[in-house]
Amino acid sequence: MDLGAHVSTAGGVDKAVARAVDMGAEAMQIFVSSPRAWAFKAPPDQVATSFKDAAKKAKLGPTVFHAVYLVAIGAPDEALLLKSVESLINYVKTADVLGAEGVIFHPASHRGAGYDAVEAQMVGAVHTVLKSAPGKAWLALENSAGMGDHIGSKFEQLGRLVKAINHPRIRVCIDTQHAWAANYDVATREGLDATLEELDKHVGLKLLTAIHLNDSKNDRGSAVDRHENIGQGKIGAAGIKTIVSHPSLAKIPMYLEVPGFEDQGPDKKNVDIIKQLRKEAGVSR
Repeated sequence: MDLGAHVSTAGGVDKAVARAVDMGAEAMQIFVSSPRAWAFKAPPDQVATSFKDAAKKAKLGPTVFHAVYLVAIGAPDEALLLKSVESLINYVKTADVLGAEGVIFHPASHRGAGYDAVEAQMVGAVHTVLKSAPGKAWLALENSAGMGDHIGSKFEQLGRLVKAINHPRIRVCIDTQHAWAANYDVATREGLDATLEELDKHVGLKLLTAIHLNDSKNDRGSAVDRHENIGQGKIGAAGIKTIVSHPSLAKIPMYLEVPGFEDQGPDKKNVDIIKQLRKEAGVSR
């Protein structure tokens, strides 16, 4: 099991590797552009080569990308849909160039139209992305916390979308805080067993390719997307230990997306904590 973190790419994507190593991350998730803007510039060849060489030398586990937050393939606005598709195409192509495994993105909101009304549009958008970026990199749908009109908080709906897309390069990423907010008990062994059983029933554990390992500021079932540092939230250290020690998750890379103890994002202290919990659980990398 690789325990990683979301890492800053400030100054260039190749700078992220050293930051990951410094915090002790065994794998990393990155943005390859500003997460809050559409502007995109592909990494120059020299930077791409430097990134791949550094990642290989550091013996990092899987690198994944997180799509920009603006992506909304269920939006009724055609201009927003086109920008979302273009952004995902750029990210998937760049994943292949940099040797990353794939791109995780939020299904986002149906903007009040209802899931049924936007399913065909979302399926078409994903197929357009994967056809336009025909490499090996996958696209992974991330579960939501259930806030507002956001899609995919319940595994039944997430699975319905995965089945409708029906593409060999589609995957899922489960965020532990989002699952907790959507009223899935991931903090106890009995609850996690039931959660994974439901995920397998509706989606298929074979499609689970990454986990966002986050504690929660809010109570279970709150539908509020608020991450907390490991062991400081409602899932707690014992709950996180339950997650990292579950045999069904033994080979799934996990990435921290926590605020950090100095509010600068994932940090060495959080990584050290999850490594210690893994050690206490008798699990090795």
